[in-house]
Amino acid sequence: MRLDFFDLQLFLNIVETGSLTKGAERSAISLQAASERIKKMEQHYATSLFSRHATGVKLTQAGQSFTEQALLMVQQYRRLEQIMLPYAQGATTQMTLWCNSSAQSEYLPLLLPQYLLENPHVQIELKEAESSEMILSLQKGTAQLGLISGFFHAQDLQTLEFSDDPLVLICPRDHVLSQHSQLQLVETLNYPFVGLMQYHSLQLSVENQAKQLNCAIQYRLRLPNFAAIAQVVANGVGIAIMPKRAAQRLSKLYAFHQVELSGSWAQRKLLLAAQNFDALPAGYQHFAQFLLAQKSQLERLD
Repeated sequence: MRLDFFDLQLFLNIVETGSLTKGAERSAISLQAASERIKKMEQHYATSLFSRHATGVKLTQAGQSFTEQALLMVQQYRRLEQIMLPYAQGATTQMTLWCNSSAQSEYLPLLLPQYLLENPHVQIELKEAESSEMILSLQKGTAQLGLISGFFHAQDLQTLEFSDDPLVLICPRDHVLSQHSQLQLVETLNYPFVGLMQYHSLQLSVENQAKQLNCAIQYRLRLPNFAAIAQVVANGVGIAIMPKRAAQRLSKLYAFHQVELSGSWAQRKLLLAAQNFDALPAGYQHFAQFLLAQKSQLERLD
């Protein structure tokens, strides 16, 4: 037997009216058809759901239990219809993902096209911010979902690992620092830098590290993106710090040298963060699950 929601609603109509005849009329089917459907349900569960009387029908104990579950199922079905209706009408879901410079330039462009093609009703806005700002916004509830650096303490937030995101130093191939395989930040601060614009979250993070060493970064030039920085560094203007993934991508286009950076601040991990993943709106939960499922794909690209 295949029990459908029409049968459940028929059953509830009979319960509400106390009559098989009136329940059939409310369901817009004949008395005979209604009687046959109820009989099939009783045969399927091997028990009587109603006791028949001259004045109508009454629920048996089994029928009472069936009623409780039928009510829940019908309510859930109606809720499902309400949830799905906007999609059928072509409504769009708008989401904002907060992210740092590295996530915005090196990870999300690889992943978002697939998600947007699979979900044509979705619109995603990327909001770049420094990780400490994102954490504060998530805590306040002004942000729902963010990709933050694991270097920052995300108090009162739930976090899940998204990807490794280490930083490296890039320098001209003939630069004195190119002789090193690994450097600490303090060993680089006497040399002129090429950096991102002041509003970029990565540059703010690097500058904060320099301040903790009582040093200030000397900029010869600030540029809007990693590609421009790589080109200028390759031409001998200065040194720069950028995500390892960006350096690997750009090394195919520009001739510069990469040096590993030591220190926990440089061995970053990207974390997906929210106040409570289970409490996110359905659209955000679906998007978060997609992002986390791409971790193996990102590892293959490293």
